[in-house]
Amino acid sequence: MSELTASGARHRAWADQIEEPVLDPELPICDAHHHLWPDTGHTGWPYTLPDLRTDTGSGHNVVRTVFLECRTQYRESGPEHLRPVGEVAFAANAAKESERSAGAEIAAIVGHADPTLGEAIEEVLEHEAEAGEGRFRGIRYITAQDPYPRLAMPASATMDDPRYRAGVRRLGTLGYSYDCMVYHPQLPEVAELAGACPRTPIVVNHLGGILGVGPYRDRRGEVLSFWKEAMSRLARRPNVFLKLGGIGMPMMGFRWDKQPAPPDSATLARAWEDPIRFAIDAFGPERCLFESNFPVDMRGVGYLVLWNSFKRIVARCSPDEKRWLFHDTAAKVYRLPSVSGRAQNGRPT
Repeated sequence: MSELTASGARHRAWADQIEEPVLDPELPICDAHHHLWPDTGHTGWPYTLPDLRTDTGSGHNVVRTVFLECRTQYRESGPEHLRPVGEVAFAANAAKESERSAGAEIAAIVGHADPTLGEAIEEVLEHEAEAGEGRFRGIRYITAQDPYPRLAMPASATMDDPRYRAGVRRLGTLGYSYDCMVYHPQLPEVAELAGACPRTPIVVNHLGGILGVGPYRDRRGEVLSFWKEAMSRLARRPNVFLKLGGIGMPMMGFRWDKQPAPPDSATLARAWEDPIRFAIDAFGPERCLFESNFPVDMRGVGYLVLWNSFKRIVARCSPDEKRWLFHDTAAKVYRLPSVSGRAQNGRPT
């Protein structure tokens, strides 16, 4: 066993210390956000299809999943703007393998492209659609930026850049979605972006990036007050959807990873019920979708426990509301069959 694999095994053993019965085990789930990488990735250990299968097969009824770009397996040669096509091809191969075996299917792929290409982004999308073999649904381009060094991200365009907006608009024109990752102080900019690109479905990742480290530490009340006001404005943009997750990441401020044992689902639910319930009330269940963000969130919680915490938070929701939150909103956004088997948006799957 390699050192990296051993490191990952140790962390999985830490995350798996909490044993709980699966809540609402028949509820269908589309895990709307996960990654795969055969190298160190963003965690320091590999996470491949067998690892995903271990998690999605841990007890919840995860029927399909969505792969999100994570800057892995890019082409090593050729035009720079087309190198991300390699990641889509890598994800498509894993998806085909998932379809051939028992368990959750990787049913959709979100790749990467640079929106500052403007109209020329169409060339990249054409190549990624071909590489995705029917599963490519859109792109993610991370614009999260903050002066605090530990929150540093690769340089990106600003969301008011005319070239960037032209690329985001082109996505919508061609029938693709745009996954958006920002930090909570940038949410007003996302609202402006959504207004400027009304035909593009914009999927805000990780609850809009509620920060709780560095200059945001010990300011949760102030942070949530700003976040709630920004979310209320953002919810007025009908083309915006919100992923409910990311709650295991250290940047959120709850350093579960520093504890001898991870949190149980009741502890997680108490910590995150207020913002998640607020978001659902603001956007409605038909515009909110739960995500695991694995393996990144495994730094703070195990997979079974994470989904139990989500189910605790929405325990009072109706069966129809749960269907939207756990499966059908993701199906609508990424053009997959709903729980009832109907294709979303009238598009083939």
